[in-house]
Amino acid sequence: MAFLEINNISKKFGDNIVLHHLSIKIEKGDFFSFLGPSGCGKTTLLRIIAGLEFPDAGQIILDGVDITNLPPQKRNTGIVFQNYALFPHMTVFENIAYGLKIKKISATEINKQVEAVLEKVHLVTKKDQNISLLSGGEQQRVSLARAIVMQPQLILFDEPLSNLDYSLRIEARNEIKRLQNEIGITSIYVTHDQSEALSLSDKIAVLQNGIAAQIGTSKEIYFKPANKFVAEFVGHYNFFDKESSAELFKYVTKDNEIAAVLPEHLSIHKTMERSSVTIKDILFAGSFVEYILQYKETVLRVISTASDQVFTIGDNVLLSATIEYIQTII
Repeated sequence: MAFLEINNISKKFGDNIVLHHLSIKIEKGDFFSFLGPSGCGKTTLLRIIAGLEFPDAGQIILDGVDITNLPPQKRNTGIVFQNYALFPHMTVFENIAYGLKIKKISATEINKQVEAVLEKVHLVTKKDQNISLLSGGEQQRVSLARAIVMQPQLILFDEPLSNLDYSLRIEARNEIKRLQNEIGITSIYVTHDQSEALSLSDKIAVLQNGIAAQIGTSKEIYFKPANKFVAEFVGHYNFFDKESSAELFKYVTKDNEIAAVLPEHLSIHKTMERSSVTIKDILFAGSFVEYILQYKETVLRVISTASDQVFTIGDNVLLSATIEYIQTII
C-alpha cells in the first residue's frame, strides 16, 4: 500500500467537471508534484487532500487511514500557501509557535521545537522580527517552518514561489528541496512551472482537464512524454507530420502519428541554396540561444549554446535531428 492513495477522485463545480476519476499513488518520503496549466484541477486536488474541499466521489487514504471526510485539523497535514498566510502583527517566533500553542503544548517544549526549526530554515537571527520587516523569501521560509514545526505526515505546497522574483524563486526552490531531503517529510507540490516541477520532484503527475495525462519521474516526463499534450506543455517539443518528418529528417511515421523533437535536439546548418526553413527571430538567453524558425506554416524552436551563434535573422537554413532523438507520438 502506498503512503498516500488518491483513489478514483471526482469533483465538479456546477456543470464544470474539475477532476474525473483521478487515481494517484505517492510513496512515503517522496517529493511529488502536480503540474499543469490553469484549470487542470491541480489546486482543487490539493485542497481535497488538505480537507479544504470534499470530493463528489472517491477516497483519500493517508498511511492506511481513510481521511476523505475528516476536517483539515484532523488530517495531520501541513500546508504552505501561495500568499504565506502569516500573521503580520506577530514576530517570526510567534508565527511559527502559533499552531503549537493551539495544541496547548508547554512553553518549554514550544521554545525547544521552534528553535530547532529556526535553525533548519536559517532564521535564528530573525526570530524576534516582525513579519512585515522580512523579505518575500524570508516570509516563505517562515511559512514553511510553521508547517514543519507541527511534524505533519504530509506537507502540501500551493504554488509557494509564485510571488517571488526570479533570483529569490531559485533560492527558495533550493531551500525547499534541501529541507525536504533533510527532514524526509512526504511533500506534494502544486505548480504550473515546468522547471520547478522538474528540478524538485521525485515524481510528477501532469494533469490535463482533470485527469492524469502522465505520471513519472522528471526524466520520464521530459524525455518520454506520453502524448502530445505532455510533450508540448513540459518539453515545448517541435512537432512534424508524416510529410514534413519525411522531408526534413527522412523519418517516416504512420498516418495517425507525429514526430516530436525537443528544441535542444534540433540542429540548424547554413546553406547557400534556397531552403524551406528560415530564421525568423534570435533570442539570446546568456548561456544559450533560442532560434525561432519558420517552416512552411509551422513555427519551430531550436536551442543551442551561445558560442555556436553564427546565424542572423532571415537566413535560410537546413534542419536536422539525430534519429534516436526523434520520438513518435499519437
